Amino acid sequence: MATYLLVNRGAVLMRPRLPFPAFLLVLPLAATLALPAPLAAQADTLSPRINKLEKEMRAVQRKVFPNGGTILEPEIAAPSSPADAPGLPATSPLADLTARVSALESQLATITGQNEENGYKIRQLQDQLAKLTANADARLKALEGPVDPAPVTAPAGEPVTPPPARPTTRPSPAPAAAPASDKAAVAAVERPSTGNEAEDRYIYGFRLWQAKLYPEAEAELQAVATKFPQHRRASYAQNLLGRAYADQGKQALASVAFYDNYQKMPRGERAAESLYRLGLSLTALKKPADACKAFDEFNDVYAATADAGLKADVAAGRKAARCR
Repeated sequence: MATYLLVNRGAVLMRPRLPFPAFLLVLPLAATLALPAPLAAQADTLSPRINKLEKEMRAVQRKVFPNGGTILEPEIAAPSSPADAPGLPATSPLADLTARVSALESQLATITGQNEENGYKIRQLQDQLAKLTANADARLKALEGPVDPAPVTAPAGEPVTPPPARPTTRPSPAPAAAPASDKAAVAAVERPSTGNEAEDRYIYGFRLWQAKLYPEAEAELQAVATKFPQHRRASYAQNLLGRAYADQGKQALASVAFYDNYQKMPRGERAAESLYRLGLSLTALKKPADACKAFDEFNDVYAATADAGLKADVAAGRKAARCR
C-alpha cells in the first residue's frame, strides 16, 4: 500500500493512503444500464396505439375509396442512420414510434375531413337539383294551363285520311280563332269512325285544326296524346297541338308542347319536327340562344335519319336565329 511522509517538528511520520471509493465507479455504470428500461416500456405502450391508428386509417380509406381507388400508405420510412453503439441510451426507437403516431394521426384526420367535405358537397348538389326540377315542373304546369274536356266520339263512318304533310319552313301568320260558341261550325266537321279510337280522334282533331276551330282541336289532340301515349298518333297529336298554339300566337304554350313531344317520345314520328318547331317558337319568343340549342340538338340526334327537306328547314331556322 502506498504511503506518504508528514514532517512535523522534525519528526517524520508514515501514514497509509486511503483507497479510492469503488462504489463511485459502480453508480454511473448502473445508471447507464437502467436508463433504457422506461424508454422500452414507453415503446411497448405506443405499439398498440400505432396498430389501432393504422387499422382505423385503412377502414377510412376503404370507405373513401370503395371501388379500389388509390390507398394512401403511411409516409414513415425506417431510419437510415446506423444503429447506436452498445451502451448508449435507446432514444432512437422511441423517436421513430412517436413520428409514426404523429404521421398516422395527421393522415387519418385529413382523410376524414375530405370524406365529410365530399358528403356535404354531394348533399348540396342534390338539393340544388331538386329545386331546379321543382321550379321547372311548376313553370311548365303554369304554361300548359287547364285542359278542356275531350268531346265524345260520335259514329260517322269515314275512312282514315292520311296524316298532314310536313309544314313549311316559316310558320304562317296567326289566323283569327273561331269562337268556341260557334256550334254550327263544329258540327259541320265530321267525325271518323273506324273502330280505332286513337286514330279517329286524331283525324277529328286534325280536321278541327284545319277548320281553325282551335279550342276544340286542342282538346281533342290533348286527349289523344294523354290517353294513348303508346300509340303512333300520340306523337302526331302532340306536335299538332303545338302548331295549334303557335297559329294563335301562343308561342310559350307551343314551346312546351313541342318540348314535351321530343322529351317524352323521342322516337315518335313527329319528334324531329317538334324539335325543329321548338327552335322556331323560341326564336319568336326572342330567345335565340335557346333556339340555337334546340337546332343543335336536332343535328345531334336526327341529322342521320331526318329527310333532306326537314334538315333544310333547320338550316334556315339556324340562320334566322343567327346561330353560329
